Amino acid sequence: MNRPLLPPDEVEAVARRFEVLGEPARLRLLSALHADGEQAVGDLVEATGFRQSNVSKHLRSMAEEGLLARRRDGVHVYYALDDPTLGALCMLVSRRLHEEADREQ
Repeated sequence: MNRPLLPPDEVEAVARRFEVLGEPARLRLLSALHADGEQAVGDLVEATGFRQSNVSKHLRSMAEEGLLARRRDGVHVYYALDDPTLGALCMLVSRRLHEEADREQ
């Protein structure tokens, strides 16, 4: 019995999620959050070397998509991963890329 990879009514939502994840700067921010847990915007600016305005823009986009949790504490805004599948997804893709590179050698 053949089953589709995705239910037809979920294709758009999955595509939107991959679109959000398709930006390298966002993946670097996610990696920093995965490594060190919840962080303030300023900490992520320091960790990535990106401008504060870019970091805020990317974090806002990911939070709107439901990938990140956001909380305000005074003047600081803190972000944390809010989707437990992100780490596994990134590791699966990375592992696959390593396997492909190893086969090409």
